[in-house]
Amino acid sequence: MIVEKEFIRKLTHQLNLNIYEAKLWTALLSRGVSTAGELSDIANVPRSRSYDVLESLQKKGFIIQKLGKPIKYVALPPAEVLERVKKQITEDSKKQLENMELLKDSDVIKELDLLHTKGIELIEPTDLAGSIRGKASVYDQIEMMLKTAEDSIIIMTTDQDFLTMVDAFKKQLYKAAERGVTIRALVPKTELASEKAKEINDIADVRHSDVHARFVVVDGKEIVFFLLDDVNVHPSYEVGVWVNTPFFTSALVQMFNTTFEALAAKAKH
Repeated sequence: MIVEKEFIRKLTHQLNLNIYEAKLWTALLSRGVSTAGELSDIANVPRSRSYDVLESLQKKGFIIQKLGKPIKYVALPPAEVLERVKKQITEDSKKQLENMELLKDSDVIKELDLLHTKGIELIEPTDLAGSIRGKASVYDQIEMMLKTAEDSIIIMTTDQDFLTMVDAFKKQLYKAAERGVTIRALVPKTELASEKAKEINDIADVRHSDVHARFVVVDGKEIVFFLLDDVNVHPSYEVGVWVNTPFFTSALVQMFNTTFEALAAKAKH
């Protein structure tokens, strides 16, 4: 049986199989029961590799080996295989999460943190900057910054981006507020932004501005800013720049605060 290359590729991706495993498994499915040699010929897999690959499929729960000689293999129903794969993924994920929890409080992390701290001391200020591609990756960087905020968080963004930021970072913003961090935001005056601001108005001071910019500043020294307008770019093509230097960031914070205070004073009158 000839199986399309695209179908084989999907199997390797979705069921975590290599090419040989996918080929031999589909060949066995087409036969029901077969020997390694027969499957090797059908699937165009080298005979020298067939036994190892079939053993791997057996361990993964895709096939079983019949008793007797010559050795033959039996294909399990795909629906049953899927359930076994799901179960194995769940078990593996649980083990990995448990290992991560153990690692979090271990001496290994302490040593890695020490290495990182010493490494940072040796870094030139110009090296503490980088570009980040894709909105998800930019948000990951912002979230990491919010987790370490000690004094202040400043947000300036578009109305649409403000909606997604509040949803993405609400938990971290509340945790920061509990640590005594002040949170300020400047966003366009739209109905959407105003409604979203109500979700964090107990921890953040949100003002409305016509200035179009997108950035997040933490503690007056670390900033992520977007290079593009989110209205005209797909999230996967977003580009952000991360900079960790008070010299550059403090000037931007000063301009932000000037605008913010002016808007606050205007609102009182």
